[in-house]
Amino acid sequence: MTITVIGHGYVGLVSASVFAELGNKVWVIGHTPEKLERLRNGDPIIYEPKLADVLKKNNEAGRLIFTDKYDQAIKESSIVFIAVGTPPAADGSADLSVVYEVAKKIGENLGDQFTVVAGKSTVPVGTNLEVERIMKQANPEANVAVASCPEFLREGSALQDTRVPDRVVIGSNSKEAIDQLLELHKDLPGKRVTTNLASSEMIKYASNSILATKISFANLISFYCEKTGADVEEVLEAVGMDKRIGRTFMYAGIGYGGSCFPKDVQALADTGKKIDINTGLLDTVESINQHARANFLDHILEKVSGKNIAILGLAFKPDTDDIRFAPSVYLIEQLLEKGYNIKAYDPAAMDNIKGKFGDKITLTQTALETVKDADALLILTEWGEFVNIDLSKVKSLLKTPLLFDGRNIFDPKKMKDMGFTYVGVGRA
Repeated sequence: MTITVIGHGYVGLVSASVFAELGNKVWVIGHTPEKLERLRNGDPIIYEPKLADVLKKNNEAGRLIFTDKYDQAIKESSIVFIAVGTPPAADGSADLSVVYEVAKKIGENLGDQFTVVAGKSTVPVGTNLEVERIMKQANPEANVAVASCPEFLREGSALQDTRVPDRVVIGSNSKEAIDQLLELHKDLPGKRVTTNLASSEMIKYASNSILATKISFANLISFYCEKTGADVEEVLEAVGMDKRIGRTFMYAGIGYGGSCFPKDVQALADTGKKIDINTGLLDTVESINQHARANFLDHILEKVSGKNIAILGLAFKPDTDDIRFAPSVYLIEQLLEKGYNIKAYDPAAMDNIKGKFGDKITLTQTALETVKDADALLILTEWGEFVNIDLSKVKSLLKTPLLFDGRNIFDPKKMKDMGFTYVGVGRA
C-alpha cells in the first residue's frame, strides 16, 4: 500500500519505519525542515535502539519519504495515520489543537479515492468523530472514513513492540475502514481486536491507566514498608506470584514519567469529570506518583550533610533519551532551589537535560567522573551500565559513601556489607 504518517516522534517514526519494512511506500509528514532533512539523512532524532538501522535501510530502499507537503502524500495514500502529540493542557485535559489542525489539512488534500484516516495519537473518546467532522467541513465531497488504531509501544523497545505486538486494535464505525487496516497489518503477529470507534479510543487510556495504577500501588506499599520495617521487594515478589496479579509493572521506585502515563491518567480523569464519573481512583494514582518522588526527596534532604550531589540516570526509563515528566527533572529542580550543586550523567539524555537546565548543573562524560568527591549519589534510572557499575570504585570516589537507589537495583545487605549508607525505596 501507499500510506501517510503525520508526525515523526516515537509513535509516528517507529510505525512508519515498520510499515515501510513490510514493503509499503510510506510518506511521513512533519513541519520542521531541519528535522525532515536529518531524517532523510538517516538520523532518527530520537534515541531508540536499532531505529537508525531500520530508518537507513528503508530510506535507501525508497520506501520512506519525508516531506512537509500534504498534497501529494494524502492524494496518493489509501490510509493516513495521525500520530501527533496530545500533551496535557494546564487543567489536565488533552490538548487536541494539533490533531484538529492536521485534520483540516488532510480534508483539504483528500483526493477522489476512498481514504481511511486512523488516529494513532492517544485521544479522548469522541475525538476521531470530531476529526471526521472537520475533514468533511473542509471537503464535503470527501470519500473518507475515520478509525482509531492505538499503539502500545514502550520507549526503549518500540521497534520490537511494533513488529511483534500483543494485539492490534482497530476501531471504526466503517467496515470498509476496518478491512483496509486489517489488510495493512496482515503480516504482523498478535491478536486482532476489532471494535467500534469509542471502544478503541478507550482501550488505550484503560491500558495505560491500569499500568500506572500498578506502579502507584507498588509505591503505596513501599510507604507502608518504610514505616513498618517490611521490605517492599520481598512483599511484591510474593504478591506477584499470584497468577491473577503478576509482577509486571508492580515495582516500587520514584514514580512513572514519560510521554504517556502522566498525561493519559490526567486526561482520562478529566474526561470522567466532564461526564460525571467519580475519578477518585485515577486522582489517587496520580497523587501517589507525585508523593513517591517527594518522599524520595525528603530522604535526601534529611540524610545528606554536604551540598554536592551526583546523579546517575536522567531519562524517565532506560534505553530512551526522553525526560518528559521524568522524576529526575523534579528532583533536580528541587535540589537546585535548595542550593545543592549537581553533577549528572546519562547514557542518552544529556542533550535533552542540557536543553532544560543549561549551565545550572554540571554534565559529565562518565558515571565514575560524576560520583567523584560527591557527598551523595542518586541513581534515578536503571540503565544496565549502572546496574553493573563497579561499586568498590564508586565508594572510593565518593566523599561520603551515601547512595540513594531510586529504582531498587541493589541489594541492601550487600551495600551495607560494602560500607555504604544505602537508602532504597521501601527497603528494610
